[in-house]
Amino acid sequence: MALEFAEDTTGQVWQGMSRRLERGGGALDLQRSDARQQTSQVLGTWCPTILDVEASGFGRGSYPIEIGLARADGTHSALLIRPLDEWIHWDPKAELLHGITRDQLMQEGHSPLEVARWLNDELREVGVAYSDSWGYDSSWVGRLFNDVDLLPGFRLESLRRLLDECQLARWNATKARVEVEAGIHRHRAGEDVRLLQQTYLRSLCH
Repeated sequence: MALEFAEDTTGQVWQGMSRRLERGGGALDLQRSDARQQTSQVLGTWCPTILDVEASGFGRGSYPIEIGLARADGTHSALLIRPLDEWIHWDPKAELLHGITRDQLMQEGHSPLEVARWLNDELREVGVAYSDSWGYDSSWVGRLFNDVDLLPGFRLESLRRLLDECQLARWNATKARVEVEAGIHRHRAGEDVRLLQQTYLRSLCH
């Protein structure tokens, strides 16, 4: 759910999960390291793993309904999430943006536990994924893991911290151009991660 770099304002759930990991014996190094050293190489340049979340809406009670990943090798995937019984929040305005219905989630979605395990399997080795809406996405990913009683095997960080001043200046124009040229339809997680990763690569200042 791209929001033009929403800042770190609503990530309390994810931060709580991080504290649980720290208390659990430090299996993961949760200290932020040099972000560019955490990315993998693709097409001859550094390329981050991107994560994006579509949700039932914003605010109290909202939850993830689709999570997308763009891997460092340029491949991408997305999974719909079947809501838990206690996930009852639904914002019709959000549905107008992403076009996903609750009926579709119930019929086609994967269980939250399955999606959480998928994320851990995908991201445990790389260790970190990046979001352009860290405050929101970290809260929704945190709720996913918390509600299935599973610990995340990775960190989620802000994509913005990877960008230098040159990239920031070029970002919005590059993103709009990539969206048109690649025929990307925004507000679906699989499409949004593809857009963000291609924008990152195209905005690099050589």
